Amino acid sequence: MSTYKLTDKRCKPCEGGVAPLTLKKADVLLAHLDDWLHEGCEIKKTFTFKNYYRTMAFVNAAAYVSHGEDHHPDMLVGYKTCTVTYTTHAIGGLSENDFICAAKLDELYAS
Repeated sequence: MSTYKLTDKRCKPCEGGVAPLTLKKADVLLAHLDDWLHEGCEIKKTFTFKNYYRTMAFVNAAAYVSHGEDHHPDMLVGYKTCTVTYTTHAIGGLSENDFICAAKLDELYAS
C-alpha cells in the first residue's frame, strides 16, 4: 500500500454545494480501510468486542474522535458489536471526510 495515510488528514467543513465522490474515487479510498463495505452512498463496518463494556468504551472513543473532526457517523450499538455508518448528508453521498473518520476508527479499534 502507498504512504497515503487518511489518518494524517483532517476533515474539512462540508455544507453542500459540492458533488459526492465518484465511485472510482470512493473505491480508491476504500482500499485504504480495513473491511469497510461501500453500500450506495454510505460506507459501513461492524466492529466486534469481547463484552458490552468494551463496546461502550469504543462508542465513547468514537464519539470523541467524531466530535474532534466535526463529522459524525450513525452507530448501531449491540452487546458485543457496533456498526458504524458514514455518509456526508450535506452532499447526499460520500466525501473524503467519511474515509478519514473511518480510518481513524480503524486505528482506534486496532489500539
